[in-house]
Amino acid sequence: MNTFRYLKNVATLELFVDKCIGCGMCKVVCPHGVFVVEEGKARIVDKDLCMECGACAVNCPVEAIAVKSGVGCVAAVIKGAILGTEPTCDCNCG
Repeated sequence: MNTFRYLKNVATLELFVDKCIGCGMCKVVCPHGVFVVEEGKARIVDKDLCMECGACAVNCPVEAIAVKSGVGCVAAVIKGAILGTEPTCDCNCG
């Protein structure tokens, strides 16, 4: 499906399968197809597709997903694109 990858093994995304109720909201809101729902539970297809936008965690009704939104400066890039400014964040990464 999507072949765009971020840095390998750096995404902060966590799925707590024991809490998952299989509603599929994570799959619906994820812009990069990180999740599938199989046998009544979500599953991460490819963690390296995650851009840490946080949509999955915000929309999970049972808090079965955790992600440090914007850790990879994605939030800064998106905000800059929306506002038409240079991306800036508090990470001092340049």
